[in-house]
Amino acid sequence: MAKTVMLAFLSILLVVAIIIQPDAAFQASLQGLTVWWNIVFPGLLPFLVLFELIAAFGLTHALGSLLQPLMSRLFRLPGEAALTIVLGWMGGYPAGAEATASLRKRNVVTKQQGQRLLALAHMPNPLFMLVVIGAGFLHKPIVGVIIAAAVWISALWVMFIMTLFRRKEQSGQERSDQEQPGRQLGQKQSVTANDEEHRSTILHRAAEAFRLGREQDGRSFGKTLGDSVAASVQKLMMIGGFMIFAAVLAKLSEPLLSPWLDKAGLNFISQAFFEGHMGAYAAAIWDAPGAGMLGNAAAIATVLAWSGLSGILQAGYSITGTDLKLLPFALWRIVHALHACVFMIILWKPLTSLLRPILEPGATPTLAPSDPYSMKHTIAEIINANDLPFLWQFSLSACILLTLLGLLVSLILLPFRRTGKSI
Repeated sequence: MAKTVMLAFLSILLVVAIIIQPDAAFQASLQGLTVWWNIVFPGLLPFLVLFELIAAFGLTHALGSLLQPLMSRLFRLPGEAALTIVLGWMGGYPAGAEATASLRKRNVVTKQQGQRLLALAHMPNPLFMLVVIGAGFLHKPIVGVIIAAAVWISALWVMFIMTLFRRKEQSGQERSDQEQPGRQLGQKQSVTANDEEHRSTILHRAAEAFRLGREQDGRSFGKTLGDSVAASVQKLMMIGGFMIFAAVLAKLSEPLLSPWLDKAGLNFISQAFFEGHMGAYAAAIWDAPGAGMLGNAAAIATVLAWSGLSGILQAGYSITGTDLKLLPFALWRIVHALHACVFMIILWKPLTSLLRPILEPGATPTLAPSDPYSMKHTIAEIINANDLPFLWQFSLSACILLTLLGLLVSLILLPFRRTGKSI
């Protein structure tokens, strides 16, 4: 009851704020719509459709069988999680959350595995980091590469630490299993005897998983393609609504938050808290006191790892119908954001020093106080939201590359599928 009353009260406040500031709310809506149409829609649609197709035709089952040993040893996850991570990292949020929810609904992952996979697969679009932020916002493509490296490496590091702690939690159970030496000895002898056979049949098992996955779906290509496009567009419309709503909230909250944030020198946070893409823009034009380009890059990495309230709510919508929880996911976003900032600071000097000899003069960023990326210069030179480049050509190229890789795997497994029915 208290929660319902609080939400109703906040809704009334939001309506009143929109009535008082209609022009600001309208401009914020247009900004959110522009970012969604130019970046999120073309960046996500190909990957969402691709995931639906490869899941329907059994390729996820085949890749899961092939990558099972690797994912199990690194992150204690099933092999199918590898494709979820790839699609989440290539498509941007909430593509990873959609793929994770699909695995959980099919009971491919447990609840604990799903929570960890949800956290790891929720990543910003790499094309946004490399093209829009690096070349567009900052006019330094190499900075986009460093930001992406900090976001990715920090995510893997936090996931590795979580997996390590989970292994320690399971050590007590493993020790209890070791108290049965006769059974363990028999298992080790069996593994040793069948190790060579396992290596020779791994492709047969992947091919059989490919066949079974296709038979379980059973839809024709035309039906699958139509369903995939319709479902993906519906999801993207939902994402656009979240982004516009977050943009309006960020704009309406500025009169309350700006005086406090301006005093602290963190005026980009009001945008970054609500929406990741526009928060990255605000972090790019943030006049970091005495930090230069490094301050902007660290702020951008932090914002992208956090993903904004909009990104978190999108993931929450994606996992609707599963037993995955949003609160642990939000806590992970905070931890990842802090680590991304630290990794950005740690990697900055080594990467710029390493890349300086192979780049043209002036291509690497500098920490000098006279850096031309001051607040005045940045506002004059940075692209406006309405001039954001379309990502269609880049996202389609990446999607075609993933499709070709999938076809290559299918061709490799084809002869084994013909001879693997006895397995």
